[in-house]
Amino acid sequence: MLSLVILGTGNIANHLFDAFEKLDHVVVAQVVGRSAQKLQKFAQHTSTTTDFDNVLDADIYLIAVKDDAIGEVSAHLADKKGLVVHTSGVVDMHAISNFNRGAFYPLQTFSKERPMDFSQIPICVEAQDHHSLGKLKKLASLLSDSVHEINSEQRKKLHLAAVFVNNFTNYLYGIGEEICLSEGLAFDLLKPLILETAEKVQDLSPKAAQTGPAKRGDIASMQAHLKLIEREELKKLYKHLSEAIQKAYEKEL
Repeated sequence: MLSLVILGTGNIANHLFDAFEKLDHVVVAQVVGRSAQKLQKFAQHTSTTTDFDNVLDADIYLIAVKDDAIGEVSAHLADKKGLVVHTSGVVDMHAISNFNRGAFYPLQTFSKERPMDFSQIPICVEAQDHHSLGKLKKLASLLSDSVHEINSEQRKKLHLAAVFVNNFTNYLYGIGEEICLSEGLAFDLLKPLILETAEKVQDLSPKAAQTGPAKRGDIASMQAHLKLIEREELKKLYKHLSEAIQKAYEKEL
């Protein structure tokens, strides 16, 4: 039985807690957070505290807080013998002050409103030594069928890639929704297109799947689009993305 302490009460902490609670070989001994109100949910199931100097002993301490708070939180665990890991995609493992340290990075976008099935979520692990790495792999394998040993530099690049394919594309969805709503059109009209775009790259490389006026070199269509865009920052964004696509496919034009 692996005992865990989760430090943090945000999206990732909530989803990990829910996932660990379903496992037979893991017990979440405590959840630690600054907000007593946010801890109320966890208090129904386990011990909680707002005192970071009153953390229980455990096999693994999982720090799921903002990136710039990881070092500060880990300093409260300096006297702990358990393995201390964070869930960040961009923070180096060595940001943790403990020598027995590592990273436990679930590669997914998390929102409190949506339940999450961890079985298909890639979990990227890293640790200071082989024993600790084995412990993390065991924990990750209890949650997911996709466990990967990835070092800090690789994890940072992977997170960068994730920002492009998730955060940036979701922002573009918001622009699409804004354009639809301005004309009294339902954003639902675009959802089959969004799904097909995501499903297509399960079978094709993104480069092979690319379509649209910029890839075709359809200058007239792009100029027509630009005339429809009122906000200057969106004009710049449209131009920049179109030019980037044109450059990527210029040999095919």
